[in-house]
Amino acid sequence: MKPSTRRFWKDFFALLMPFWRSKEKWPAIGLLIAVLALTFGSVFLSVQFNFWRNRFYNALQQYDLHAFWREIMVFAGLAVVWVISGVYRVYLNQWLQIRWRRWMTDHLIGEWLQDQAYYRQQLTGAPTDNPDQRISSDIQLFISSTLSLGIGFLGNFANLFSFLAILWGLSAPLAIPLFGNTIVIPHFMVWAAVAYAVVGTLLTHWIGRPLIGLNFQQQKREADFRFGLVRFRENTEAVALYGGEASEKQGLQSLFTNVMDNWYALMRRQKLLGFLTSSYGQASILFPFILAAPQYFAKSFELG
Repeated sequence: MKPSTRRFWKDFFALLMPFWRSKEKWPAIGLLIAVLALTFGSVFLSVQFNFWRNRFYNALQQYDLHAFWREIMVFAGLAVVWVISGVYRVYLNQWLQIRWRRWMTDHLIGEWLQDQAYYRQQLTGAPTDNPDQRISSDIQLFISSTLSLGIGFLGNFANLFSFLAILWGLSAPLAIPLFGNTIVIPHFMVWAAVAYAVVGTLLTHWIGRPLIGLNFQQQKREADFRFGLVRFRENTEAVALYGGEASEKQGLQSLFTNVMDNWYALMRRQKLLGFLTSSYGQASILFPFILAAPQYFAKSFELG
């Protein structure tokens, strides 16, 4: 593991673990378990909706009116449960976020003020830039991103295996004639779907990776600009006394120019990523039909 990677994980857990070892941990663990349960419940509901579509479209194909209305009622029940669980998943997630943010903000403000650290920090060779802005903004970003990525990863991991199992049962082997021989790929649709996802992920990572540094720089430069405006407001009397308006304006314009330069870089990189994700998203509409077409037209399975 690279030193930079080890440092990242060390810093990450140094920020992550204090809250989960604090007196707030048991209510937070309860909220986290509830959010995870609702997340896995949404995976279960997604699978049920998948089975429902199978039955519903088969009923349409077979002109079965009784089955059609029965599936409409089933859908209504599933939809009610989906809406309720989705709303409470977001609600409890936000509740966990604000509890975590309250504790972390109190903790870091205490660390910042203890033993005049706020003053001694300025005397070091490389003081942390805008600690006040970081406490205000970066804590919220850290908590929301950690929960979003962590819970999202677990939910998508469960989705992956749930739907791979369904696709595995549907997918027939593919025979490819090659140089007088026949190569048989078992469960071809599974491997094609995995390859499609892996290629898309690698391309997205390659194009989108610079956004990590650019977003970090954007936060830093926005904070510098806000601090410049606050500093000017706190020193308005001195600026007016010495006639320093032109100098202050030049300094603030310079700070905002830094914000704009990084914003333009973000725009260019997001444009490239948008071209990729939109193109890949449109291709994904037809990709499953193309994979399933040979088996469907061979009447291996019905429309559903």
